[in-house]
Amino acid sequence: MSISPEIEKRLTLLQEKYDAMGQDMISYLDGLLHADFLTYWDYIHLDTLLSLQSPKTPFPDEEIFIMYHQITELYFKLALHECKQIAHAENLTAAFFTARIGRINRYFEALTHSFEIMVDGMEKQQFLQFRMSLLPASGFQSGQYRMIEIHATDFINLVIADQREALGNQPIESQFEQIYWKYGATELSTGKKTLTLNQFEKKYAKTFIELGKSVVNTNFNALLQQFQYKGESTKALEDELRQLDVNVNVNWPLCHYKSAVRYLNRDPEDIKATGGTNWQKYLPPRFQRRIFYPSLWSAEQLENWGKAWVEKVISEL
Repeated sequence: MSISPEIEKRLTLLQEKYDAMGQDMISYLDGLLHADFLTYWDYIHLDTLLSLQSPKTPFPDEEIFIMYHQITELYFKLALHECKQIAHAENLTAAFFTARIGRINRYFEALTHSFEIMVDGMEKQQFLQFRMSLLPASGFQSGQYRMIEIHATDFINLVIADQREALGNQPIESQFEQIYWKYGATELSTGKKTLTLNQFEKKYAKTFIELGKSVVNTNFNALLQQFQYKGESTKALEDELRQLDVNVNVNWPLCHYKSAVRYLNRDPEDIKATGGTNWQKYLPPRFQRRIFYPSLWSAEQLENWGKAWVEKVISEL
């Protein structure tokens, strides 16, 4: 068999590559000869992936609940992949920044558009029965989602609204004690931390604080301000950041609010969420007033943050 110029060229390049690493190319070629062809199912570990659903009850719709949350966490991992590329980029450009924020927006939009699976895709009676076997676990405990928030803005913007001014110059450890999500995981009757929150903090508090410190200068709001100061911010970048603000802080929590109303709203008293989280106050954006990029919104938009979206969702129920 003759060796074509194309094959000879590639063999030469491979020889140079392995010589540079002090490796024997022949040994690697022997390994290639004996290796099996890669299959789709092995590459994505399909059998393992499909074995990761372990319902706690016999209700069929619990498997839907598990799989959708697993899908959600995979999308969050995609978003964090982009967050890390932005934070670690050398000589970050507005074009690169804009493109990566655009990717994150697409991930959240895919999740938002698919959330009808949670709103209308399960029988209410099944959900209300199997959910009691999940206590105190809660989607509130998504560490990846909190990491996305920390990458997205200055840590102070995640502090509960009425404490931001007082804690603006305090260290992140102090700000963390007043972070907004803690107020969504307090017992409705006593105001004490739920077991859900205690578990969550035990696992992630140190990670969140360290991440907050590490991205002081590379979170998206800090980077936006740097680009604005240098005159390098673009309309495309600011549009993507505004959309991210809406996707994460309005559309995504409202999906959950809509689902909570669908399953937990009941007269004369609403049903508690899993873990006892205070969903009535925690989910609506107008209560949290969580805004990643305040400088990109008008005073009127800031004042009415999330109000129109909440009213629209309620009117559709």
